[in-house]
Order: sequence, then structure tokens, then C-alpha cells
Amino acid sequence: MIHTDQETLPLDLPETAEPARVPAARFRTPLPGPTRYATMDSPLGELLLFGDGESLGGVWTLSKDESPRRIPEGWIADAAPFVEAERQLNAYFTGELREFDLPLAPAGTAWQLRVWRALTTIPYGETTGYGRLAEELGRPTASRAVGTANGRNPISVIVPCHRVIGADGSLTGYAGGLERKRHLLSLEGVRPR
Repeated sequence: MIHTDQETLPLDLPETAEPARVPAARFRTPLPGPTRYATMDSPLGELLLFGDGESLGGVWTLSKDESPRRIPEGWIADAAPFVEAERQLNAYFTGELREFDLPLAPAGTAWQLRVWRALTTIPYGETTGYGRLAEELGRPTASRAVGTANGRNPISVIVPCHRVIGADGSLTGYAGGLERKRHLLSLEGVRPR
């Protein structure tokens, strides 16, 4: 379970929705000040971890064309805040960890935060579709809006946007490329079409 003790943003699932598969993460509001970052090697290639010094705000993979992410001006290189995130990510990639326990503070719109929070209810080794997620959020016709928010998830792997697949079981878009999505799902024992 991913949790924090600060502000919780509501998931607002309707009464008719199926219960969450696992408890939804609580997100902190990002603290003011400079963004800190570090990089780490992973089976997906280099990952860029960033946040406010107390909470993780993002985990980015290389872009689809494998070019490194550009570090925004004003960010400060500082690996210290990411030691535990790196440890947990390494444990996940070796199959020793199924649930992350990190303070998270993604920045996004209210809708994006609702979708990202709903993503955290999808258990390790399971998948769901965009339409089902839209229904769970009380907006059954909003599968495209769910897909758009899913594609903007800044905390890849930990907020498991890779667990959302097409209604027919096929792989669909992933900001880091479909091969990375396939790798993550295979690691979790899922064999999509």
C-alpha cells in the first residue's frame, strides 16, 4: 500500500462501483521549493526520479526513442531523498516487492489525480480496461479522458498505469513505449495479447 499522513485527495467512487481491489493511495500536495532529482538504472533503462525532497513526484523512463529526459532548469541533483524509492524499485524489478510504500506527491489536475489514485487500486499481476476504470470513477463515457490522464501519469511503475490495457486484452499506449509496458506486465505474470 502507498500511503502518507498528509492531505488525502478524494477518489469519489460512486456507491454502485465495485469495491477497490486494494486500498487507494493517498497523495500529498507537493511542497514548495526546488524539485530534487536522481537517476537510477533499471531493466527499463535509466529512470529519472524527482520530487520535493520528502515525497516522490515522478518516475520517468527514457522517451520512446530512447533519448534521455531533459532536466528542467532549476532542478537540483540530490540522490538522498530517493534512496528508499530506489531500494523499493530494485526490489520490484527483482520480483521481491509487490506493493510500494512511499510518500507520493504527483502534480496534476483534480481529474488526473482521481484517475491516478484509482490506478493504485489495481493489484500486482492484474489489469483493467479504460472503460471499467471510467465506470468506477462514475463517468462511464469518459474512457478517453481516463486514457489521457493515464498517459500523463508522472509516477510510472509505482502508480501502475501499465496495468490498464485495451478492452480486448491488447496492449495500448504507454508513454515509455509498449515494450516497457509489456516488460512490466510480464514481470508481474500478465501475458497481454
